[in-house]
Amino acid sequence: MSKKDHVSETPATQMLKIAGVVFTEHPYEYLEHGGAQHSAEVLGFDPFTVVKTLVMQDQDAKPLLVLMHGNRKVSTKNLARQIGAKSVEPCKPEIANRHSGYLVGGTSPFGTRKAMPVYIEESILALPKIAINGGRRGYLVGLSPQVCVELLGAKSVSCALVD
Repeated sequence: MSKKDHVSETPATQMLKIAGVVFTEHPYEYLEHGGAQHSAEVLGFDPFTVVKTLVMQDQDAKPLLVLMHGNRKVSTKNLARQIGAKSVEPCKPEIANRHSGYLVGGTSPFGTRKAMPVYIEESILALPKIAINGGRRGYLVGLSPQVCVELLGAKSVSCALVD
């Protein structure tokens, strides 16, 4: 990859490079509230392979990350049950930003400000490759979903709801 193709160094890409992870870079025009569906559309990816990083919290306001298919929602009830929490809910954007060190819409599970437990929808692990946020709005990185397990210790859960 030539220098000019390189988008930008983020805490996420730094972490991936240090770990020797091979990844592809996919910049796109960020759309406020466009979400994973928008990035999948403009990049020509299947939204099922575009993985969103959601900052959530349990009943004690302890943060956690959930990696979910771009075209699926999280069943917080199923998730809470599987991780042994009373309840799980999405963090407010400003709290999510504080925990992750990223802006909502540009949250990557890699290189977060705070170490948080990471949960990954089990069907994501069956995919050969995923596109996930690279730590900036309008910037995805393509890599093997196994990287999430190896680098983040992501635990597999089954909590997807079809939109």
